[in-house]
Amino acid sequence: MTETTRFHQLFDRAAAAHSDRPALTDWTGEVLTYAALDARAAQAEQILRDQGLRPGDRLLIVAENAASVAVLLLAAGRMDAVAVPVNARMTGPELQKIAAHTEPRLTVHLSDVSDPARAHAAAAGARALDLAGGMLHLSGPFDCTPEVVEPDAGMTAVILYTTGTTGTPKGVMLTHGNLIFGGQSSARLRGIVPGDLIYGVLPLTHVFGLTSMMCAGLSAGAHLRLAPRFSAAAVLDALQQGVTVLPAVPQMHAAIMAEARARGLDRLDGPLRYVSSGAAPLDPDWKRRAEAFYGIALQNGYGMTETTAGVTITTNAKGDPDPSAGRPLPGVQIALDSSVGREPGTGEVLTRGPHVMRGYFRNPQATAQVLDGDGWMHTGDLGRIDDQGRLHIVGRSKELIIRGGFNVYPPEVEAALNDHPAVLQTAVIGRARDGGDEDVLAFCQLIAPGAVTAEVLAAHAAARLSAYKRPTRILLTGPLPAAATGKVLKHRLLDHFAALLRDDAQT
Repeated sequence: MTETTRFHQLFDRAAAAHSDRPALTDWTGEVLTYAALDARAAQAEQILRDQGLRPGDRLLIVAENAASVAVLLLAAGRMDAVAVPVNARMTGPELQKIAAHTEPRLTVHLSDVSDPARAHAAAAGARALDLAGGMLHLSGPFDCTPEVVEPDAGMTAVILYTTGTTGTPKGVMLTHGNLIFGGQSSARLRGIVPGDLIYGVLPLTHVFGLTSMMCAGLSAGAHLRLAPRFSAAAVLDALQQGVTVLPAVPQMHAAIMAEARARGLDRLDGPLRYVSSGAAPLDPDWKRRAEAFYGIALQNGYGMTETTAGVTITTNAKGDPDPSAGRPLPGVQIALDSSVGREPGTGEVLTRGPHVMRGYFRNPQATAQVLDGDGWMHTGDLGRIDDQGRLHIVGRSKELIIRGGFNVYPPEVEAALNDHPAVLQTAVIGRARDGGDEDVLAFCQLIAPGAVTAEVLAAHAAARLSAYKRPTRILLTGPLPAAATGKVLKHRLLDHFAALLRDDAQT
């Protein structure tokens, strides 16, 4: 077999073996077979060449989930261009900052599937273009310096911009080898096969959606059903209509189960056989309720953009109370830097292997801060490894709260509050106060306004947490500021709820 040096080769092999099988369905309802998707990618490749895209150039793709995203990613890979997919729901200034840093040769706006992309296209004065089945908008070609085209799998395939805990995004360079490893590992560990129907609401502009959905599904001959935005009602409908694999994050599961309760359903009726959560501590009681609802085991995992999504994963049986993020993927190493941890047995999580990024685009200083000379990626996350080799994430090193001389890990406090049935999700942060101590602030998004009081939640937390871990203040909120993946943007909480904090302080 020819050596695999480009991620699109995974799809090419599946397309040859499963040409008549469905590959993609998106919001239009059109079903693309593997042969049809292959043909559209070939058409898009030729059009991009005609528009001035060259090998090594960067292609900025402003999009929400649609078949055209997969088409463009495959086309860029086939011509050795570097794809830079970004979520169209970014603000204008955010997108302009990324474009200025990336310096793309071309920018494609998926204006036929996304109102925000259409607005960005209008602001950029982009021209209309019929590209592979859709009327999109394109800007360029612009002057740029192309990347060096490398013949092996070490060439950069995509640049993904992280949301960043500080609010300053960095461009993560993932190689073809990263995507090949991530896609094949995800497909194998999830047992994805031809005939599987994967519900794809995680953005393809994010590493989880790109690797664990698209690369995994399209390398295995599965059918990927894409949704541009998360809707608990739409997901619940899909789960009752043939979906077999659901990659998701914890916030999504909470909303899906809340929707089910509103419909009077206490258990899912459908063919779902694999459901995953994200890198968050799983409270055993919550995990048990989720498994009772889905009727199968809920698998957890840990990863980040810089590690092509996956570092560890669980393979537990239903009913296993294991709250960990699992064991390392085959070929992946993990270790702890105990000099960063402040409690025995904890430390900063380090990882090494074929999943680790090439580095940050045009940012060697930031790259050197997280990648050491031995190939270890310093994740910035705090964890511990139990005697069975399972990783437990206890928090971010920068989010660790010091209160009364004790360490408070936000995920533990969040898990305690999320255990209340009236709470949809919680975000906990620390805020410095005079004397060097920190307050523990908990922002709780409720299932419905007025579903519970802060006093009731405080009592709920007191029954589950030591005194020093209990929130100083509990604020009942509407939707929390979040990235397209559902990940809460904690660095925005204080500004986003500034008025609520003032009002709460005055009562």
